Amino acid sequence: MEYPEPKIIFFDIGGVLLTNGWGNDSRKKAAEKFNLNYDELNTLHNYVFNIFEIGNITLDEYLDTVVFNHPREFTREDFKEFVFSRSTELPGLLQWLKEWKKESGFRIISINNEGKELNTYRVKKFKLHECFDAFVSSCDVKMRKPDPNIFKLALGIAQARPQQCYYFDDRIFQVETAKAMGMHAYHHTSFEETKAILESICIDAAKV
Repeated sequence: MEYPEPKIIFFDIGGVLLTNGWGNDSRKKAAEKFNLNYDELNTLHNYVFNIFEIGNITLDEYLDTVVFNHPREFTREDFKEFVFSRSTELPGLLQWLKEWKKESGFRIISINNEGKELNTYRVKKFKLHECFDAFVSSCDVKMRKPDPNIFKLALGIAQARPQQCYYFDDRIFQVETAKAMGMHAYHHTSFEETKAILESICIDAAKV
């Protein structure tokens, strides 16, 4: 007897469930608050952020290059507190998804780019374990989207074929990468639209 294959839901986190951990808007606000040269900060950020996101340097090492390359009138802890404070929950989807997961029984796995300290903070602060069964985070797997290999790894962790899987991301080029892997991928633009897609997936699964 053949059994229907389970459907797996993959989600990005920043820009979908939470604000981006350390996005451009946050860096601009940091430059204003701490009286930093934004152009210098952003240039140095772009130079090292990729290696921070794959876990090859710590947050302190990132800040050594980007911020504390000059004497400052503020402390490292003050700046780190500001960085963490920029993470907030986006309206609607996360709390709904936690309840939907309980009702639907679907497995949900993250595929997200995040530095280690920010990733750990966000998982604990927003109780993401209540939503996700596993985290495929760039800082832990040493790869970052849109590298196709991070999607291949996620499929291996899920023990699933691409055709069984659904992926949601706020960045269209990440969606296209997932589609190229054979996954059902959707551009997240609003809570209501993503909610409707997930509800239709659940209805389709019940028909099998």
